Amino acid sequence: MNHSELAAYLRSRRDRIRPAEVGLPTGPRRRVPGLRREEVAQLAGLSADYYTELERGRGTQPSAQVLAALARALRLDGDERDHLFHLADRLVPTEAHGPTAHVQPALLSLLDRLSTTPAQIMTDLHVILAQNPLAIALLGHVSTTRGQGAGFIHRWFTDPGARTLYPAQDHDHHSRVFVADLHAVAARRGRDPEVNRLVSALRRRSQEFASLWETRDVALRRADHKRIVHPALGVIEVDCHSLFSEDGRQRLLWFTAPPGSNGAARLEMLSVIGTQDMTTGAGHTQPTGTSRMTP
Repeated sequence: MNHSELAAYLRSRRDRIRPAEVGLPTGPRRRVPGLRREEVAQLAGLSADYYTELERGRGTQPSAQVLAALARALRLDGDERDHLFHLADRLVPTEAHGPTAHVQPALLSLLDRLSTTPAQIMTDLHVILAQNPLAIALLGHVSTTRGQGAGFIHRWFTDPGARTLYPAQDHDHHSRVFVADLHAVAARRGRDPEVNRLVSALRRRSQEFASLWETRDVALRRADHKRIVHPALGVIEVDCHSLFSEDGRQRLLWFTAPPGSNGAARLEMLSVIGTQDMTTGAGHTQPTGTSRMTP
């Protein structure tokens, strides 16, 4: 691993990005031409200390998932992303849909322009790849979980904590929607080993999933109405919309509410409080790596 070159490359990519390009405010006292280190860390879901060590040419070899998160945070194109992996002495991922997948440029370009509404990009198996600041404020940072647990569908049926994002009375609806959506993905992908492993694991671990899977309901989720439980603002009612990539393996999901509605008012409040944890009265920023996120 070339520590010094990796550090220099990260600094050069950070310097070229303007805060407005990634939905961050531009303050009058900004001393750097591009993003601050802590801003890159925030966008990538890493600790500021860890990222600082990387830019100083120290620290351990970053994992493939960390490199993929940095590539997304720094808006690297395909060649730049591959170069980042080479500098870190990691194999360049060939998969197009896992946690280390390279975000489709067209979707990422649209995400950059959605600065007034929560939005994020995820794979067809509900692995979050990129979020704008309002999505982080609404749902929490991208999880650092690896493997099958990186997908929200897997956590929904195996981790009770994942369900706290929705009111309990809505859980049955979301379970049906997730399974029907996964049926559609499985049919489109054909005999895909990743999908088969996920389905097999969930059928073993969740009786609820196994029963719903046998209904064979199929419906690709294109839009939905949700009630999201926010720790400071309570229940926020939103409409969810999806835009799919050409190959169907990634989707841009954004959240809106009708003008004048209670949901719209709470989304407006969300843009003010951001990622501050207002439940403690101390205004602490929500830690990275939280599991509060949804597809």
